[in-house]
Amino acid sequence: MGHFVAWDYVVFAAMLLVSAVIGVYYAFAGGGQKTSKDFLMAGRSMSALPVALSLTASFMSAVTVLGTPAEIYRYGAIFCIFAITYGLVVLCSAEIFLPVFYKLGITSTYEYLELRFNKYLRLCGTALFIIQTASKSQSCSIGLIATSILQLSTLYTGIVIYAPALALNQVTGFDLWGAVVATGVVCTFYCTLGGLKAVVWTDVFQVGIMVAGFSSVIIRAVVVQEGIGRIVNDSYHGGRLNFWDFNPNPLQRHTFWTIVVGGTFTWTGIYGVNQSQVQRYIACKSRFHAKMSLYINLVGLWAILACAALCGLSLYSIYKDCDPWMSKQVSALDQLMPYLVLDILKDYPGVPGLFVASAYSGTLSTVSSSINALAAVTVEDLIKPYFRSLSEKKLSWISMGMSFFYGGICIAMAAVASLLGALLQAALSIFGMVGGPLLGLFALGILCSFANGIGAFVGLVSGFVISLWVGIGSQIYPPLPERTKPLYLSTAGCNISSVNWTSTANPLTTVFNTPAAERPALADNWYSLSYLYFSTLGTLVTVAVGIIISLLTGGLKQNTDRKFLLTKEDFLSNFSWSKSETPEKVEVLNWKSFTTAAEGTDNPAFSHIEMDVASNDNKANGLHI
Repeated sequence: MGHFVAWDYVVFAAMLLVSAVIGVYYAFAGGGQKTSKDFLMAGRSMSALPVALSLTASFMSAVTVLGTPAEIYRYGAIFCIFAITYGLVVLCSAEIFLPVFYKLGITSTYEYLELRFNKYLRLCGTALFIIQTASKSQSCSIGLIATSILQLSTLYTGIVIYAPALALNQVTGFDLWGAVVATGVVCTFYCTLGGLKAVVWTDVFQVGIMVAGFSSVIIRAVVVQEGIGRIVNDSYHGGRLNFWDFNPNPLQRHTFWTIVVGGTFTWTGIYGVNQSQVQRYIACKSRFHAKMSLYINLVGLWAILACAALCGLSLYSIYKDCDPWMSKQVSALDQLMPYLVLDILKDYPGVPGLFVASAYSGTLSTVSSSINALAAVTVEDLIKPYFRSLSEKKLSWISMGMSFFYGGICIAMAAVASLLGALLQAALSIFGMVGGPLLGLFALGILCSFANGIGAFVGLVSGFVISLWVGIGSQIYPPLPERTKPLYLSTAGCNISSVNWTSTANPLTTVFNTPAAERPALADNWYSLSYLYFSTLGTLVTVAVGIIISLLTGGLKQNTDRKFLLTKEDFLSNFSWSKSETPEKVEVLNWKSFTTAAEGTDNPAFSHIEMDVASNDNKANGLHI
């Protein structure tokens, strides 16, 4: 087994250096960051291609680089059905949610909830612990709640920094805290200096590094196995080419239906209404560019999925007779990729460093979005409401200060993450349960003209409770192997004298284990629901209950402004780029009785099953709760 050499560290350092230089460039390009909108929204001047690549980079976190190939190695290529899911997600996001958000000219997606319903739903979202909130608070207590939730978000970001560092350290010996501090400092540096423009353009560079890292592994694996045909043949005979499983059982972890249906709901909650993603495409200079960024991003998602799938199949082809995980060469599945890299690329100095750079590029893209969004939340919703006399220049400097502050906090939270154990897995899964009810809340507002504040409130609470119930239950009583259907792994070809040199357990992969004898009846039915259906369940319950309660409380009698709904005109003029939407945006924003032209952005960008938040402030129409 190989080890890291000087050239590997040089490649990794070069990636960090280029990222930092991009931040310096955008700190001064075009006169610098003159206003808070320049800093937080890139002056709404971005083009489709860089935003598309930035969206792809955020999707392709270190979880994708390390976790997806291991997923395919363990469970097979059925994961590739997500290619259909991504197409449906982009279609829904671009044709349903984007037209409404863009024509309103809002900065925060959750400002929409303030316009469509009322401020009490926003307060409800905060009280229910819905992760991040752009709390334009009316009292000190609400401000404190918002602050505590922001701290939760920084904890998650610390985990995003620490988790891949731990996996890479245990296999490659790559310095754990050196990498954590270096990535945190560089990320903070370019976010603080360059704002959203730096975040987007560093993402463009980093997605190139990530693709290069994947490609180096794929090319070398094909050479080692003497052709891609052998990889495909081994995968076929090992049962890894299990693309089609049409079993309608919702308890099975991955089938065609759980991935297409459940995955669409889960990822639409991210691409359609999650602030970290929406903030980027509404920063485009026109709606046409915003829509095109999503569709170009779809091509990127497919390419990344194909790369991850080939890496996973290569893993199986090379280790089909001696699984490193069962033979204790690695202690967790997310360590398989770095183990493979050191195994097949040990004779190519610098190339293992390129792979590590690709994994950390995924971390940087996620953390930079988080820092930028957290700064926006603080400035727009916790500072502006109390200091209305601040000039745009001062707000721009405050935004930079907040970026610096949250960058430091995220590094500190990485240290906190290193001290957490089994509770962490449960906490992170609970974060993912929030997206479904919030997607349902936005769907109610955009698609149902009769939905009112009461219906939305009861629907949100109902969806959240149901999602939390099944989600927490699944953590306490994990599904049995027959539900997850792991594929066969062999150690028949292993050298029995192999040394277990990475026996340290990964605390981030630890879950609650309950003896089978103690499992209640619900454990093998309700709690065994596929994790992809958590979001689906939350969305459907929120919408169904919201519709019923709205109809019972006079929803049909209210007069909802059409600009808050998806209309036929929105759909028919989706690709109209010949006219500027700017006058419309200004007109819409000016309807308020007080100035909130750049209402807060909110929310860190997180990989995997991510999260959202609801926040409203003022009643635009409909009924008061």
